[in-house]
Amino acid sequence: MTEIAMPLVLVLLAVAFAWGLQRLGPEAGATWPHRAPFLGGGVPQTHAWQRWHARYYPMTLLFIAFEMEMMFMYPWAVVYIETGTKALAEMGMFLGILSVGILYGWREGVFRWQ
Repeated sequence: MTEIAMPLVLVLLAVAFAWGLQRLGPEAGATWPHRAPFLGGGVPQTHAWQRWHARYYPMTLLFIAFEMEMMFMYPWAVVYIETGTKALAEMGMFLGILSVGILYGWREGVFRWQ
């Protein structure tokens, strides 16, 4: 056999051997409750999108906006010492853009928990 064919044959034999061991294993004749996920329980009764109300998604987006604001403000404090007024103007624009998103969420009633 050639140099390429021999490893290919060995890989195919290993795959066939592993598949055969799986078929002969302890779960070969198991019914569905025995093969179900251990902690999952079984098949879900509803679709995943039906479990949570849609109002949580805008609240999550606003939370991410607050987190981004804080993530960029810490390095900005270091840059502000070096550059001064230019950094202050840039942070003002950044906070203004985030404020528009927060005001929009407030207008839509995202902060009202019912």
